[in-house]
This record gives sequence, structure tokens and C-alpha cells, in this order.
Amino acid sequence: MSDSSADLSSAVESFLSEADSAYEEYDRGYTDADATLRRLESAVEQLRTASREE
Repeated sequence: MSDSSADLSSAVESFLSEADSAYEEYDRGYTDADATLRRLESAVEQLRTASREE
């Protein structure tokens, strides 16, 4: 696996972990919908950036 593929794979894993965590915190009532969406938007942007760098 090339370094860029490894970096993208790592970015995907980070995104999935962040998304799972955000959903879990929302489901438990720790955050509201707006905060959860902002968190997911940030994670999506990080994934996009990693994808462009590949």
C-alpha cells in the first residue's frame, strides 16, 4: 500500500470513528443536533482534504 493510500485509509478510519462518536453523543443527549452537524461537517471536510491530497 502506498503512503497516500495509507493516509487516505487512515483518514477514512478517523472519519468513521468521529462520526460514530458524534452520533453516540447525540443519541445519549450530550449534544444537540446543530453541534452534531457541525462536528460531522468538520469530519467530512478533513476527509475531503485527505482525499484531494491522494
